[in-house]
Amino acid sequence: MPSSVVRAAVVGTLMALGAVAPAARAQLADTVWVRPGGPVPRLSTALAKVRRGGVVIVTAGRYAEPQVAVTRPVNIVGQGMPSFDGEGTHGILLVTADDVSIRGLQLGHVGGSDLEDRAVVRVQDARGCTIAGNRVTDAFWGIYLANVTGCEVRDNVLRASHRTETTSGNGIQLWSSRGVRITGNRVAGFRDGIYFEFVHDTDVRANVSEGNLRYGLHFMYSDDCRYDDNTFRANGSGVAVMYTKGVRLRGNRFEDNWGAAAYGLLLKEISDAQLEDNTFLRNTTGLVADGANRLRLDHNDFVENGWAVRLDASTGDGRITRNNFVANTFDLASNSADQSTVLAGNYWDAYRGYDLDRDGAGDVPFHPVRLFAVIVERHAPAILLLRSAFVTLLDDAERALPVITPSSLADARPAMRRIR
Repeated sequence: MPSSVVRAAVVGTLMALGAVAPAARAQLADTVWVRPGGPVPRLSTALAKVRRGGVVIVTAGRYAEPQVAVTRPVNIVGQGMPSFDGEGTHGILLVTADDVSIRGLQLGHVGGSDLEDRAVVRVQDARGCTIAGNRVTDAFWGIYLANVTGCEVRDNVLRASHRTETTSGNGIQLWSSRGVRITGNRVAGFRDGIYFEFVHDTDVRANVSEGNLRYGLHFMYSDDCRYDDNTFRANGSGVAVMYTKGVRLRGNRFEDNWGAAAYGLLLKEISDAQLEDNTFLRNTTGLVADGANRLRLDHNDFVENGWAVRLDASTGDGRITRNNFVANTFDLASNSADQSTVLAGNYWDAYRGYDLDRDGAGDVPFHPVRLFAVIVERHAPAILLLRSAFVTLLDDAERALPVITPSSLADARPAMRRIR
């Protein structure tokens, strides 16, 4: 075997072990620049030239090459929002290394596939990665994280223009991941804006997910996650939470999610959920609780919804306290005459009681389930009679002598003023 071949093999082995001589290590640069028509015109070439933990700076321009694999820790930084084109046939970046950061890139034109979840950026089996400040357009899947830990997806803008759920993917997707932070992103036009499955101990904060075909946020089997200060607006439906425990939603806005089966938030087969300081505004249904056990609903605003809250018979042992119910068609509905959920200290704009001792709480209980709501639950076309004098008479009669509406769903001391 020629000596040069032997020498190259030895150097390669030493580099892998971190014991290569300084002269050999110098072949890898701390910083590599990528420029169209320059000495390094392709990102894949730059990644082969940069040391572990080094920086690749990509200058403004258009780049198109087969999917680029990132297999070592590196920082990829765009200067002037360089554009990477998937040419409609492949994903753009596949990250399989720890401690990779991708910032300041414009990525798009990734076509659909029936055989793979083809994503603009896919991070797989990695730790400590950061995807921040990028723009994603015309994408099948946007940012896809699979089996990752301690990663961050921050301040990205993702836009798609899909027409059907079956031909579209999700904006930001996490699968089997832990300790991820999803903050400050704007997602629109995908099937689901944000989708989680088997995700744990993750924070989702200050994102805007709007105009998506199915859900603004959809997650299943994802325990002990926190969702704070997000906006879910004008989606097919707002948010669906399924088969999960220990979820917390605080300071979120569920807005303008309209449709025959649309809602701001669906809680299905979950336990120990906490909802605090959220706003449900102009949804067909603000909140649907189906099999939501030990639900804590405190200090939320339900404003101008068709149905503010719907409690199915499978939901129990919850507490609905200090919430505001304002200008909803129906404040509360239930398909069970025996509900174990407790109502306490809520403000109901439909309450007509009095406060003789002036302690801020009504002296007579309020029954928020209207007789007409019970009728509409059983015969939906009856909604056409909503504004009729007959309906007002029915509700007044039931309020005076309740015999059909659930007696267990009563607020014993309703607030006399809107709660701040």
